[in-house]
Amino acid sequence: MGSARLSINHSAIAANWRALAALSQGETAAVVKADGYGLGAAAVARTLAREGVRSFFVAVAEEGAAVRAALGPEPRISVFSGHMEGDTDMLRAHRLTPMLNSVDQMLRHVEALPGHPFGIQLDTGMNRLGMEPSEWAALRDIALEQNPVLIMSHLACADDPDHPMNAHQLENFRAMTDGINVPRSLAATGGILLGPEYHFGLTRPGIGLYGGMPFEDAETVVKLEAPVIQIRDVAPGETVGYANSWTAQRPSRIATISAGYADGLIRAMGPRALVYAGTRPCAVVGRVSMDLITVDITDLDTAPEMLTLLNDQQTVDDLAEAAGTIGYEILTSLGTRYKRVILG
Repeated sequence: MGSARLSINHSAIAANWRALAALSQGETAAVVKADGYGLGAAAVARTLAREGVRSFFVAVAEEGAAVRAALGPEPRISVFSGHMEGDTDMLRAHRLTPMLNSVDQMLRHVEALPGHPFGIQLDTGMNRLGMEPSEWAALRDIALEQNPVLIMSHLACADDPDHPMNAHQLENFRAMTDGINVPRSLAATGGILLGPEYHFGLTRPGIGLYGGMPFEDAETVVKLEAPVIQIRDVAPGETVGYANSWTAQRPSRIATISAGYADGLIRAMGPRALVYAGTRPCAVVGRVSMDLITVDITDLDTAPEMLTLLNDQQTVDDLAEAAGTIGYEILTSLGTRYKRVILG
């Protein structure tokens, strides 16, 4: 087998949702945008629907259509980007719920799809999506007359529990929505962990479902194993890889594995990343290239046939730290060449 193998543990995804739901007040939804954070939105959504999830969130209408095809007519599927120009037919045909972000989107929606369910997204300080306080004050009464099904906002710094922005956004959200008889949502994974005052009527975990921080108690969801293509002996003073970036300081055995930056393994991780033979760490040496990574296996007793890049010892966040990025980017970058195996 020339391709690396990506195992996706759906039992762990389900367990992570149950754990986050147990911490939440009210309904617990699930975010399956970006193709289920790179792990397959249709399969992930079906697993979570069997756990009892009845509300799903995606980024754009096209993602919502794919999730609807996987789940059938019952669950609510909400679209963070709202009602974009050209979305009307898709929203109608697939019964998607746009989270309206602006006055223009509100006008487009009520004119194009009168009576069609919608939600509202408010900007409480992130300055990314949602109606600002002045817009909301002007539109609030008119919008509420149209019976929105949800009002939400998004926390900018929830992965840092001590950041003052969390309390600031909570205060703003309450000021903009207290007294409104509509379900509310503020907390994604990080917000759930901040405590019940952030939960309101619905929480919407994303990264925590897939084993990522800040949910430290998450079960490991992904395992990534790459086959060894070739092993060679390298003498002291010889170099490995592009630009002669690594020089052997001792007689070394170097394994070349079938994975690279074309598979989402970011080039910058090379000098700091580890690869595992069972539970034994081995250093990546030389540069990560498009299709190949070279690994120092000198200290292993036997030549491995496979080496592991993601497992219980090295999570997506560990690999992300080596690459100077975040676990979200590692997950959503995992490429199409992997042989994907669904467990559980």
